[in-house]
Amino acid sequence: MWKVYLVVALASGIAAHALGVGWPWSIAIGALAPSLPAFLVGVLRGARTPAAREDPAIAKQAMSGVEFEDHVARIARASGAPVMTTKITGDFGVDLVVGRRPNRLAIQCKRQMRPVGAGAVQEVVAGAPMHDCTHTMVVTNHDFTSAARTLAERHGCVLVGGDDLTRLASTIRRLVVP
Repeated sequence: MWKVYLVVALASGIAAHALGVGWPWSIAIGALAPSLPAFLVGVLRGARTPAAREDPAIAKQAMSGVEFEDHVARIARASGAPVMTTKITGDFGVDLVVGRRPNRLAIQCKRQMRPVGAGAVQEVVAGAPMHDCTHTMVVTNHDFTSAARTLAERHGCVLVGGDDLTRLASTIRRLVVP
């Protein structure tokens, strides 16, 4: 392989000199030319690799609870549904109200470092009628306990967490579009 680099170096140095470049620059071009393809590949790979603030998975882990709630609201708005955020306290366990009557969706957002328990499902199921919602959903950056899954299945509450966050917009559209 080193022979290929040597040939490329000599050819590019000679070509540079033939085009009128002085000997010092021709030598520099000859020395750097073999590394140019590897450099360009590295640049292109680096350009395709998202930074921590650009990678959605990393960004979701770095968000605060309020930022995660705003993120979910942006996804819901992008799906074409109107979104209302509830007040911080006294919201009856509902963070977002998505859609129009009669197909309104109550969403409880939980950004946690551990699996979300049945309490979140209880809160959103109990709070949905207070906001005139017919559907319920709990969204988290993590996963759900088996108790939360059982309770959600019993009450028809949709659980979206972890890797399922990529399907959040389509799930919201399915629930709020008549």
